[in-house]
Amino acid sequence: MCGIVGYIGERAAQPVLINCLKRLEYRGYDSCGIALLGGYTEIYKDAVRIEALEKSLQPNDSVIGIGHTRWATHGKPSEVNAHPHSDCSGKIAVVHNGVIENYMQLREQLTGEGHVFSSETDTEVIPHLIEKYYDRNLEQAVSRALNEITGSYAFITIHADSGELILSRKDSPLIIGIGDGEYFVASDVPAVLDYTDRVIYLEDGDLAAITKQGISITNNNERVTRVEDRVPWTVEEAQKAGYEHFMIKEIHEQPKVIRNTFAGHISALESEVELGLKNKEMGFSNILILACGTSYHAALIGKHVIQKLTQVPVTVDIASEFNYSESVLGNTLVMVITQSGETADCMKALKKAKELGCYTLVITNVVGSSAARIADDVLYIKAGPEISVAATKSFVAQLVMLYLFALSRSSIDVRSRASLIAELRQLPNKIHEILNREEDIAEQGRYLAGYENAFFVARGISYPVALEGALKVKEIAYIHAEGYAAGELKHGPFALLTPETPVIAIATRDNTYETILANIKEIKARESPVVAIAEDGDDEIGKYVDAVIRIPSVDPLFAPTTAVVALHLLAYYTAKERGCSIDMPRNLAKSVTVE
Repeated sequence: MCGIVGYIGERAAQPVLINCLKRLEYRGYDSCGIALLGGYTEIYKDAVRIEALEKSLQPNDSVIGIGHTRWATHGKPSEVNAHPHSDCSGKIAVVHNGVIENYMQLREQLTGEGHVFSSETDTEVIPHLIEKYYDRNLEQAVSRALNEITGSYAFITIHADSGELILSRKDSPLIIGIGDGEYFVASDVPAVLDYTDRVIYLEDGDLAAITKQGISITNNNERVTRVEDRVPWTVEEAQKAGYEHFMIKEIHEQPKVIRNTFAGHISALESEVELGLKNKEMGFSNILILACGTSYHAALIGKHVIQKLTQVPVTVDIASEFNYSESVLGNTLVMVITQSGETADCMKALKKAKELGCYTLVITNVVGSSAARIADDVLYIKAGPEISVAATKSFVAQLVMLYLFALSRSSIDVRSRASLIAELRQLPNKIHEILNREEDIAEQGRYLAGYENAFFVARGISYPVALEGALKVKEIAYIHAEGYAAGELKHGPFALLTPETPVIAIATRDNTYETILANIKEIKARESPVVAIAEDGDDEIGKYVDAVIRIPSVDPLFAPTTAVVALHLLAYYTAKERGCSIDMPRNLAKSVTVE
């Protein structure tokens, strides 16, 4: 959940490191620091924002350095717990993302050997282990240290007597950016886009040594070569472009993202969907979809869509729960949805599915990510860089890809498929209509901001949208919000309905419409204010609710896509009215790379 950067080249490392760290701020952090290599190792760190650290620094002409932004896992945010961490000699510095599971045993062992620790972190054992094995060869010392470590990691280390960066990864992402006579290391691509679009994605077990002359990578003590990729994003795409927050920019990018996602998959002349999968037959008796957070909500909608169009049974599970379940899968396609392609729980679930002999398909946003490399097949959503912690455009792109998957396997007749594909093509225009009503939705956000508790309710295919709306309000507006299947309210939650508990009800015109109207009447009988998400032309809904957020009418299959855009805007304006940190909500990170 932390950000890692490194640099080696000819320019001053300090401003490069600071700039790269700023590009990773969206991942969330509570402290930061850098280490610069000269005649000795200089470390500057504290539990402050990057801007504050930058102001405290003096000019430095060192051309080698590492940097870090930290979310506390072991030890509270403080100067001593911030990265980089050093050894007893002060010559070694390390930045690390992940969790060292056996750090207490290692710490006790090293303390008994005379090492002195100053922090509460698990990371600090790494530089001490390297110091223990260092004999004028930093790469060998790191290799020996890794043999003793259990857990997940992506880290970079430097040594005052060695003009190189040594780095390694296991279960946490790490990339190398390639420039002209210079190299950049980071935990995510946006960190290096100001300098290069040429990257190498390291794989689990890789140990890399970088000097100004080049890169050497080994895995399991054998020399390996990793392919250089071009990043399909520009630095401009990773900037705010005049918007106040990344989140609102990314909401406005959704029409473009939808077009990008189905581009090349839908024939311009025929009503066919071609996904370019390696396994075109896909003769599976069941489908299991695994995901976390917002992607899990997309998976729940995907279940409805795939089952309706293909008649294949679909099960959805939270990846972190699947990892500890007793699974008997049989002839099952396992689909894993992860925006980053690095989500720790999803990666563990993907590996478990492969170990069980299942065919695996990943839906992800990041070309070259760990999930994309491990899975048997991959579908890219082409959402571009998503910087805000709260996922918006990637969620909509995931939905579109799930629609495309279902349509590509559909058992419905040609005419029905043609009609759905035509409607899918119209989704960008429908979302533009919602964005044109932004101020009306903002007014409801300002209203919701005055409450501390809320319910989001729906039925059928819209129920996961209610979960998503509640999640967004929790994430960025810090309101206690619950997403509920409307029929379940009478099984307990009715006890919480009061005039101080607003309810947002999704009431699109599908086969649940009459029932959701009945549920709304029950809610109003408990005196809770109700705001409905309803389609244009629905004159009935206004009789039963306090306010209506209008969305364009679409086929019920696609209603989650339009409804969720309205809910994302609602959450954004609620958070804005409350003065919350929208792009970097407290305690959260964009890419969850620890279990």
